[in-house]
Amino acid sequence: MKMKSILLGMGLACSLFACTPKDTDIQKEIALKLGDKPEVQVLVQDGVATITGICNDEAFKQNTENIVKGVKGVKSVVNNCEIPAPQTEPVAAAVVINSDSTLDKSVSDVVKAYDGVSATVVGGVVTLSGEIKRNQLQPLMQSVQELKPKKVENKLTIK
Repeated sequence: MKMKSILLGMGLACSLFACTPKDTDIQKEIALKLGDKPEVQVLVQDGVATITGICNDEAFKQNTENIVKGVKGVKSVVNNCEIPAPQTEPVAAAVVINSDSTLDKSVSDVVKAYDGVSATVVGGVVTLSGEIKRNQLQPLMQSVQELKPKKVENKLTIK
């Protein structure tokens, strides 16, 4: 009777083992489910699926892992998929600063429209002085900034 139990147990174990998918079969099934994703590779060893490669973002990485987990025979998943760092924008060209003579003429033209305001230009820095109404300050500052000085120093008094 003991021998029958042992043989029965061994037979059951063998049949269970035979039902367990082989790593190569699991890997083929994963490849089918993932479709055309050459950026990731999956290697299966002893039922453990290891994902490697490049994933565009965290959602892509998680989706790939979920697909692999859903394949019959996968015991666990190791997701070594890398997400590349975002590309930085190229550095903008140097800021153009107009010469003092160009600034002086342009600033004079702008300031003419504002009674009580005067301006000087030294080393690319425009210094505004005098008195101005509050509602005129922003348009004046914007007009002067558009002339591309190095800096604008506001020494205006608001009336």
